[in-house]
Amino acid sequence: MNNESVFSLLAFGDTGWGDDLLAGAWITVQLAAVSLVCGLALGLLLAGGRLSPWRPLNWLTNTYIIFIRGTPEFLVLLLVFFGLDLVVQQIAAGLGIQSSFEVPKFAAAVAGLSLIFSAYASEVFRGAYLAVPTGQIEAATATGMSAGQVFWRVRLPQMWRFALPGLANLWMVLLKDTSLAAVIALDELLRQAKVASESTLQPLVFYLAAGAIYLVLTAVSDIARHRLELGARRGYAR
Repeated sequence: MNNESVFSLLAFGDTGWGDDLLAGAWITVQLAAVSLVCGLALGLLLAGGRLSPWRPLNWLTNTYIIFIRGTPEFLVLLLVFFGLDLVVQQIAAGLGIQSSFEVPKFAAAVAGLSLIFSAYASEVFRGAYLAVPTGQIEAATATGMSAGQVFWRVRLPQMWRFALPGLANLWMVLLKDTSLAAVIALDELLRQAKVASESTLQPLVFYLAAGAIYLVLTAVSDIARHRLELGARRGYAR
């Protein structure tokens, strides 16, 4: 295959697949961003459960984290996708509603990736929580701050600084794990590359193009991570 034919395959418009790949990349970014937000919120709650002195809550969160971390991510996504459909249909049947409603693929992918991300993020948050010097908490309490004020004004900003490197690494993994959504036919980047390769019988061209786009996304993410870490360390000795 010559360069001209490669460029024609990756061109924009009706003659090429370039716009389809970029559309898939945009869905990939949206999927990763929404899953990140949901996963961070759930991960923080799970970390609280892990640190809770209440045994039933501690046991429940530990069980969840062990299950997610011990199960292939591909399988988790399939379980969520088909499980959500089953739950919705059972609820509708219980209400006497005949419905063929299907959970949107994007929502199912967000749910699955958020569950996976939260299990790992909870460990990062737990470590960051324990890394905050006890003396700072005691000093804040001695000034008359309430427990909520100590958490929001002292502990959480410190936790962010300690957790940021680990969370940034998890974001990189999450960004690439969005490719798992191809199995439920969500038109993210990898699926678009797969469809293009099957239509043109040129898999190498499109998978290399998809790889290049993933590389750009991770490179941009790494630059953002570096800037966030510099901001989080501002005012601290290096």
